[in-house]
Formats: sequence, structure tokens, C-alpha cells
Amino acid sequence: MTGTHQTLALVLFSAFVAVTLAITTWVGRKRRGSAEEFYAGGRLFSPMENGFAIAGDYMSAASFLGISGLIALYGYDGLLYSVGFLVAWLVVLFLVAELVRNCGRFTMADVVASRMRERPVRIAAGTSSVTVSVLYLVAQMVGAGSLVALLLGGESGAAQAWTVVGVGALMVIYVSLGGMRATTWIQIVKAVLLMGGTITLTVLVLARFHGDVDHLLRSAAARSGHGSDFLVPGLKYGGSWTARLDFISLGLALVLGTAGLPHILSRFYTVPTARAARRSVVWSIGLIGSFYLMTIVLGFGAAALVGSAAVRDSNAAGNTAVPLLALDLGGGADSTGGTVLFAIVAAVAFATILAVVAGITLASSASVAHDLYASLRRGRGGKQRSEVAVARVAAAGVGVVAIALGLLARDLNVAFLVGLAFAVAASANLPVLLFSLFWHDFTTRGAVWSVYGGLVPALVLVALSPVVSGSPTSLFPGVDFQFFPLENPGLVSIPLGFLAGWLGTMTSAEPPDEARHAETEVRSLTGAGAA
Repeated sequence: MTGTHQTLALVLFSAFVAVTLAITTWVGRKRRGSAEEFYAGGRLFSPMENGFAIAGDYMSAASFLGISGLIALYGYDGLLYSVGFLVAWLVVLFLVAELVRNCGRFTMADVVASRMRERPVRIAAGTSSVTVSVLYLVAQMVGAGSLVALLLGGESGAAQAWTVVGVGALMVIYVSLGGMRATTWIQIVKAVLLMGGTITLTVLVLARFHGDVDHLLRSAAARSGHGSDFLVPGLKYGGSWTARLDFISLGLALVLGTAGLPHILSRFYTVPTARAARRSVVWSIGLIGSFYLMTIVLGFGAAALVGSAAVRDSNAAGNTAVPLLALDLGGGADSTGGTVLFAIVAAVAFATILAVVAGITLASSASVAHDLYASLRRGRGGKQRSEVAVARVAAAGVGVVAIALGLLARDLNVAFLVGLAFAVAASANLPVLLFSLFWHDFTTRGAVWSVYGGLVPALVLVALSPVVSGSPTSLFPGVDFQFFPLENPGLVSIPLGFLAGWLGTMTSAEPPDEARHAETEVRSLTGAGAA
């Protein structure tokens, strides 16, 4: 990239960072220092504001960079990510949003602990939430590294490494100083910027083909290197039975995982009522649905205008397809229009990453402080103040872990990495959440077994999969301890999470607490007694 590209994009990066740091500082001065303020922003956001924030939290680097890149490389098979991410919100709307808002205060563990023995349940749920959050953070770090490496020209390992470190430092600052209120406003600003940038690119792509979608698809197939196979299933997931099972596994993880993501669940506590939580989801579905439809146009547009080979040459995982598309739509690498459009898209993508990592870091630090730490300190005075202090320290710790893993996984596709996080969320968090809300015989042992029965197999299967070893694209290509053939563990680990919860309950000597279940049921459905 030329010096003009670099200068303009860096100016836009700096402008967004300055604005968001100003928001964080302003909000930090106004906060009261309570746990409710830090974790939930005082529960003062309207459904529309929270809907935009949820959309900003959900439309991550995996969506903007990773999905479009997968479509540009694999055509039809890349569509699974767009469809899966969108359909998942129906599960959230009908099964989770309102009930979680009524039963909890700050985290997913609140919902489960409302009818179980608190300490073992909170430790299990907190451990799972932190694990999912760290996996999700790694994807954002990888996206940031790919973006800045492209901006600075070539595959600069040093640029990628320092970018990952910088993003980690910023996310810790956002969370430590501003809490949920600052994080929410950063996400709202980011959602507006991302939707504006995506709409602009989509209109330009369709205008280039005079609104003829058929021409767009045929051109994408012609420049993909795969011909008509680019537009039918099987290019990535149809070569063997293993690939087809991977396809099913990924679909299950995407559709079921959203309802178990800690940073999404925590957003339902920032509104005053359960009705407001449900309306927030409706707002977010409208924004997210339109966005994912546009990523399809961007992916095929990148294949048609840039070419799949050029996308792959720039980044083997396809993470730079959208910035390269913007460069072409603006007039090419040497044009003013290309320079401006590329810089804007790069800055929007970077803004996307910063906003999402802030939300995930806040959710994970809340799990550490409110679930893990507080469960060990139960009964001592000054709990709320110490929780907030611990949450700030936890944000730094989570940031360090995410930075280290982000440096390790920087050559993997960001959408694929998010798929792994979704698989763990669907395996460990969703079963215990649904059992707690809908099964009156569920016990504490069942809750603990459900979490670990999904979490441990998911992590073990990933460690023994082609993602980590045994292939040229693995994290450790030089070694081979691959025993599990699928790249995504969801097909095996999700049923195991439900099975473990059932077995734990059936073998438990502890009788189910009918009274507490009845109280939870009434509270979840009516909101009576909700925080």
C-alpha cells in the first residue's frame, strides 16, 4: 500500500480511538462505582440503544472480514456463516432473552444459581464463560493483525504482533475506565459506522454490475478458479464424509452458540425490563439480518472484482477480501477514490474490532469477579466494591491471555476461529441455561456436569483436531497429534453437554428443589422480583 493509504487510514484509526477514549473518560467521571453501574450501565439504556449495541457487539471482525473472505474463496459454502449467524437470533429471541433478563442480574451464572447451590455452579459457569470469551477475543486479535499488515504492506509479522498488543491494551483501558456504559456507547457508534460502510460498499458493488445479481454471480464464478462449482455446495465442505460432517457440526455451533455467548447475554441486563430486552433483540435482528445479507454481496463482489487468487495471495485465510474490494471499487490502488474508500473501510473494520473486544472483555472480567471471586468471598462485607476492583484486574489478565493466543493463531480465518468459540458456548453454556429454565428436576450436580461435560470435550476435541496439528494450515504444522477428524467439535460436544446434564441430574442424591424451581419459573415468565 502507498504512503497515502497508510497516512489516511492511520488518521482515521487515530480519530476513532480518540473519540472512543473521550467517551470512556467522560463516562468514567460520571460513574458511581457500583457493581450495577460497572456491569450493567445502571440498566438505563432504551431498547433501540441496546439493540444497536447488541448489533455492534455481534457484528465482529469475523462478520465483516472473515465471512466475506470465506465467500470470496469458497463461494456457496461460505454462505453457511451468514445464514448460521442470523438464524441463531431466533433461538435467542424465543428461548433466552426475556427469561435471562428476568432471572439474572449480571451474568449467565446468576440464572443457574437462582435455583442451585451457588458456589459450584458459579465456578463452573464462570470458568466456561471466560473460556468462550477468550476464544472469541482471539478471533478479533487475528482480524486486527491481518488488517494492519495489509495496510502497512505485505505480511509484516512485526506489524501484526504490535497491532495485537495495541488492541489488547486499548480494550483493557475501555473496560477498566468506563465499564458497561462506555462500552455500550462505543458499540453504538461502531454499529452506525459499520452499517454505513457496508451499505456503501454493497451499493457500489451492485452499481458496478448495474443491479444484475446474476451477472455478479457468474463473474464471481469465472474469476474464482473453480467455475460453476463455486456456486454450488461442496467446494469446502463436500469433498468427503468428514467435510460434510464438519459442515453439520459448524451449522449446529453457529445456530446454537449465540444463545450461550457471555457478552451477548450480559447485554440483556442493561435495559430496565424484560419487555425492553425482547424489543432490543427485535432491533438487533433487523440490523444484523440486513448486515449479513450484505456480506453475501461483498463476498461474491470480492471474488468477481478482485479475484479469489488475489484475495488468497494477500491473506491465505481471506481476511483482507473486503479492504481489497474497497480499493478496487474506489478506482484502484493508485487512485484517490481507492485510497479514501480503502482507508475508510480499514478504519471501520478496526473500529469493529475495538468495540467487540471491549464488550467481550467486560463480560469475561464480570464472570471472573462476580462468579469466580465473589463465590469464594461470599458473606464478607464490601463485596460490590471489591468485585469492581477485581473485574478491572481481571480485564488485564484476560487481555494478556488473548494477546498471547492471538499471536499464535494469526494465520487462521477469523470467522473459523469464531466458529470454535460458538461451538464451546453451545456445548457448555446453552445446555445448562436451557435445563435451568425449563427442567423442574434439574439439580446442582446436573448443572456442574452439564457445563464441564460440554466444555472439556469441546476443548479436547479442538486440541486433537486438524486445527492444532497434522496439516499445513494448523497452529503447529510441524507436529501431528491429530486424532479427531473434524475441525469444529460441535457435532460431538453439544450432545455431550446435554447428556452430561441429564446424567448428573439422574444420578444425583440431592432432591430437586421444587419451590425454588417454581419461583424461578414464575420470575422468568412474569418478571416478578427481577433486578
